[in-house]
Amino acid sequence: MKTLQVDLGERSYPIFIGESLLGRSNLLDDAIAGNQVMVVSNQTVAPLYLASLRQGLGERDVQALILPDGEEYKTLDELTGIFDALVGVRFARDCTIVALGGGVVGDMAGFAAACYQRGVAHIQVPTTLLSQVDSSVGGKTGVNHPKGKNMIGAFHQPACVVVDTRTLDTLPDRELSAGLGEVIKYGMLWDADFFTWLEEHMESLLARDRDALMTVIHRSCEIKAEMVSADETEGGIRALLNLGHTFGHAIEAGLGYGAWLHGEAVGAGLCLAADLSRRLGRIDTSDVERVEKLVRSADLPIRAPGDLGAERMLELMAVDKKVKGGKLRLVLLDAIGKADLTGDFDPAALEETLVECRGDA
Repeated sequence: MKTLQVDLGERSYPIFIGESLLGRSNLLDDAIAGNQVMVVSNQTVAPLYLASLRQGLGERDVQALILPDGEEYKTLDELTGIFDALVGVRFARDCTIVALGGGVVGDMAGFAAACYQRGVAHIQVPTTLLSQVDSSVGGKTGVNHPKGKNMIGAFHQPACVVVDTRTLDTLPDRELSAGLGEVIKYGMLWDADFFTWLEEHMESLLARDRDALMTVIHRSCEIKAEMVSADETEGGIRALLNLGHTFGHAIEAGLGYGAWLHGEAVGAGLCLAADLSRRLGRIDTSDVERVEKLVRSADLPIRAPGDLGAERMLELMAVDKKVKGGKLRLVLLDAIGKADLTGDFDPAALEETLVECRGDA
């Protein structure tokens, strides 16, 4: 087992990464505030891993709420169901909510913890590669709005994150590839050597080589922990983690949540961000080709959907959390391994990217 630390003063917490961690009570004991525990999971994950997690929770008063599975259920209505369950069993302010599942479960359970009785403890137990390398770390919680991804939420840090890599054994291939979209992002924006390593080891990752997966999970969490520790609420450097996401979120909202997986939309968004960076003279064509080749090798799309035109994409991108003073800001590349958040770009170049980087272009 490997352990990382997110350093946020009184809100600091550990990330545990290893095999067969779900039943280890010693990892959970220090993070659980009282005797009452509400496990939030979904219909896919609960039958596989809820029993193992219960063993690690011991003799506590453990209740479970099972949500439907899918991005389309990341809504205020489903969030209300979590509150109904907590109130129904009369859980108090010293209860702990445990998120057992992927990014949707983690974001919703974390948001419920941020709001219930004005804030209770929560633990993240991510079971998808995407949630293990990204969404479970950093305290971003929330739900979607029909017009924008993750538009309703709060920062609420977990008490700990338990990454059991064995849960990837049951992860569908499509979900594994989606997680690799977020992994590629880290190399693009922060670590050129890691990007090169991914180019050399993508085949092993798709084959679920345990050592390779442990490497990418640990390095991804290490980068994110460093950035979150420096900028908890995304006022500066942490915003770079949104590389490709403004494009990706527009794709998800435009197609309808769940049509593309989040990591698939991010994969295409990374390629669009690279293309725009080239048009603005920030990177070379060879850099764009490397990005597209790596994203494609992860079995992810490198173009936006053909039925989302440039005008519609721009409308959707305007509903983005990085918009400031009415001006769209994007994370763009200065090199592989170096990114910058800026609103200083030629709108015509953006429109060219949106027109030419589509599936039917």
